[in-house]
Amino acid sequence: MPVANAGTGLLMSEERTASGSSARPLAAVTGASSGIGLHLALALARRGYDLIINAEDDALESAADQVSAEGAQARTVRADLRDPSGVDQLYAAIKEDGRPLDVMALNAGVGKGGSFVETDLADEQSIIDLNVTATVRLAKLVLRDMVANDSGRVLFTSSIASEMPGAFQAVYNASKSFVQSFAQALQNELKDSAVTITSLMPGPTETEFFERAGMLDTKIGQASKDDPATVAEQGVEALLAGKPRVTGGGLKTRVQDVASKVMPDKLKAAMHRSMAEPGSGN
Repeated sequence: MPVANAGTGLLMSEERTASGSSARPLAAVTGASSGIGLHLALALARRGYDLIINAEDDALESAADQVSAEGAQARTVRADLRDPSGVDQLYAAIKEDGRPLDVMALNAGVGKGGSFVETDLADEQSIIDLNVTATVRLAKLVLRDMVANDSGRVLFTSSIASEMPGAFQAVYNASKSFVQSFAQALQNELKDSAVTITSLMPGPTETEFFERAGMLDTKIGQASKDDPATVAEQGVEALLAGKPRVTGGGLKTRVQDVASKVMPDKLKAAMHRSMAEPGSGN
């Protein structure tokens, strides 16, 4: 049974080496309090990893309880990665653990729906700060260590939204296009190392994303969505197999992914508008 280490944010399993440290490999997941991130952490725990999990909300402690119930250590780092100090706080926790980081899941992300000329710039800046800037900052830190150790796996939670102009979700889709291009570039740069980069490409998934993005009145907000546990399992399987990318979700999402590769951008923008325009679900 796990036992709490008071004041450290660390739930510890009883599995230990002779020196007192866990014998399990270490993984870290951002945006791990709910949705895909929580299920990534759970999937990794079931495969024998201890976890450092990050989010900025109260649900992070409940997530840690669920991870520790799988027999894993679960250290929580409650920090807002949009602030550079939050990135530093998470990286410091990784270094303090003492074990090399075997897996990094860069999953944290936010969105905002609506017409670009009507939405608040602060909301769009928040998307860029978390989806783009924090992702780059963390990748810089952990990948330098992984390359030095010639070992490690990184999962980027991208999106099939990265493949289409996001009318009425313009900055979010653009941020995921950045993440996808960034991951593919790193795959090429690191191809001669033992470090692997995997891009997880979910479609619409049953999480709090659409509520937080103010998109519950849209067609996409009201449509049926993929199970986050299924998406996370697909991502972890691809990550551990060293695959460069995986489409997360069911048949509908995979069909949409294939179609986006052949449709012209103008048509994709129009299709996205039909799904994401405010009031389209009424």
